[in-house]
Amino acid sequence: MKTLYTEEDKYIRAKKRVENIKGFYANLLAYCLVIPFLFFINYMTSPHYYWFWWPMFGWGIGIAFHAFGVFGHNLLFGKDWEDRKIKELMDKDNRTKF
Repeated sequence: MKTLYTEEDKYIRAKKRVENIKGFYANLLAYCLVIPFLFFINYMTSPHYYWFWWPMFGWGIGIAFHAFGVFGHNLLFGKDWEDRKIKELMDKDNRTKF
């Protein structure tokens, strides 16, 4: 399949992808640092009720969705679904103009 993107477009897409990956890892690092801190606070203030589980599960679900958004989109649609969709829309647009 012939690619529809110029080198500049490819660079911009790659840069955006790297930014998304960096954002995911920053979020994961923050999670790994904050959750043990919350556990410590929970243990020191109210050791009989473990409230730290709630932010741990909620934030963990958010990280799972973030990971799927960054790494998992290729699993559902394949690598070149965007190229196929752009080509389809351009062909449709060309047919309606003439």
